[in-house]
Amino acid sequence: MHSLTRVSIAYEPARCAVCGHADAASLAESDDIRAEVEDLWAFHERRLRRGIPIARLMDRVAFSEHPPWRLVRCRACGLVYRNPAERRNELTEIYARAAPTPETMAALHDTQLSSARGQARRLRAAMNWPGTALEVGSYVGAFLTAARDAGLTIQGLDINASVNAYARSRGFAVHDGDLTSLAGEERFDAVAIWNTFDQVSDPRATLFAAWRLLRRGGLVVIRVPNGGFYAHVRHALASRWPVVRAMARELLAQNNQLGFPYRWGFDERSLEQLLAMTGFAVDRFYGDVLVPIADEYTRPWARVEELLFKGVLSLGARTAPRFAPWLEVYARKL
Repeated sequence: MHSLTRVSIAYEPARCAVCGHADAASLAESDDIRAEVEDLWAFHERRLRRGIPIARLMDRVAFSEHPPWRLVRCRACGLVYRNPAERRNELTEIYARAAPTPETMAALHDTQLSSARGQARRLRAAMNWPGTALEVGSYVGAFLTAARDAGLTIQGLDINASVNAYARSRGFAVHDGDLTSLAGEERFDAVAIWNTFDQVSDPRATLFAAWRLLRRGGLVVIRVPNGGFYAHVRHALASRWPVVRAMARELLAQNNQLGFPYRWGFDERSLEQLLAMTGFAVDRFYGDVLVPIADEYTRPWARVEELLFKGVLSLGARTAPRFAPWLEVYARKL
């Protein structure tokens, strides 16, 4: 395994992106985050074969965004966020300059496709007819493939030129840039923001931009790590009982929440509040777990462990989305 390094990045004080308040409770300080990152490395070191290429560690132990210095939770709405946070232009540059290898992108596409098919089925059912959709943060195109197979007319949008070129090589129309910069008169029946909304620099501006691009009654669909889940489970990392600490580490590691490599940690309350402020009404929440990440470099026993662990956890997540590691929300333009 290889160590993580932190390049020079500019930071600034942060406020809650939902309600604008600065009153927040501390969740994790720098030493806590460092310990979580070390636990994450140890978790994957046991599960991955020797000789795994460094590029294939992305989205496992290495992420486009660096671990936070400090995490807090808004006392008013429950949003988990970094304080201090990377400046907005820093965040854009981090993602824009990432250049995964073609082999890595192909592997990520294939690994994510099964979960993307479930997302496409749920979106297709919520739309009631096979309309037009835009995916924000289309990355390597797994959801684009699944949506096309489900009968949707789908386009992608991403700020990274490398992944856009890869998605276009698969036959998809993909725009360069972010949602706030997308121009034109085209309107969509749905805007899907999978695994991206937690990283955007301005969630409110992103939702206003989605509102403008949607037809009346159109859907915005968002998938995010549940900040409420992280906040509750991370408290158990300090338990006096070793078995409780071990289970908490497993829950967070299996769902890519150790070290919390995200900018925002929404829960049901903060998501519903932000959507209402930007002209949307929530149809439903769907609780889920992290998409499968096992591949040919994962040891066989770890593949089985991930399948069983997430299978059992997903049953509870769908019954009680509030306690799910990941959340999907379906909301309609008013």
